[in-house]
Amino acid sequence: MTSHQGTAELAVLVRAVAEGDQDAFARFYDLTTPRVFGLVVRVLRDRAQAEEVTQEVYLQVWRLADSYDADRGSALAWLLTLAHRRAVDRVRSAQAQSDREAAYESRQTQPAFDSTSEIVQGRLEAGLLQMAVHELSPVQRAAIELAYYQGLTYREVAERLDVPLGTVKTRIRDGLIRLRRELEGGAP
Repeated sequence: MTSHQGTAELAVLVRAVAEGDQDAFARFYDLTTPRVFGLVVRVLRDRAQAEEVTQEVYLQVWRLADSYDADRGSALAWLLTLAHRRAVDRVRSAQAQSDREAAYESRQTQPAFDSTSEIVQGRLEAGLLQMAVHELSPVQRAAIELAYYQGLTYREVAERLDVPLGTVKTRIRDGLIRLRRELEGGAP
């Protein structure tokens, strides 16, 4: 068969495939698979993916054979264009997936937790707080210790200290202001 005969036969086969002729499709497949697979494997550089894409191309041929227009080019050129586009789409899809995974990983990566540093920092802060609490007046210290260290409500603190509720609120507020100043390095 000459090249011209091969081109003419492929065009006839595509028209028959468009009419649902399975034998024509099988003959078209047999005549063109080596060229399609070769093109796809060159683009993808992966035989397994190239096999999948080649199958997808022939499925597309079966579905779109009626869209083939002989005036726009040969059946082989049409087929190879479909194959090239499908292979490039697969490459782009794989790249997009890789980009999404890299972006996800960068968002999920947490800095290494330094538990020793956290413990030391916590102890330093606790030590500073303890020193600042000792700088409070005895009535402020008592109210703050009951409220914050023992978890009592203002009303419970007032009952425990046997003072009015307003007095407890004032002692705690003034004590917290003084603590803030102490911890920030200011004068009491």
